[in-house]
Amino acid sequence: MIAEFEARILALIDDMVEHASDDELFAGGYLRGHLTVSVAEAEEAGDHSPEALHERVSVSIANAIKNGELSPPDQILVNRMWDNLFQQAQNPQTH
Repeated sequence: MIAEFEARILALIDDMVEHASDDELFAGGYLRGHLTVSVAEAEEAGDHSPEALHERVSVSIANAIKNGELSPPDQILVNRMWDNLFQQAQNPQTH
């Protein structure tokens, strides 16, 4: 289940490449890394729900922000994109 959900999110990121701004491309690539690590952690912990994955990625992003990895505008962009991608992946028929 979680691998399929990850694949949907990665496909959404890939689909943005042709029309995304430079900032959106950055955010998509940045999220790809957090998503991959979070999926591996979730699988290891036996957390296979999309909600558990959302929480793991959100915490990972929050930790990165605490560590000064993102400027304030990038923080907003990355968090908004993550929430948007998650919602789209939960409702693939609306994509």
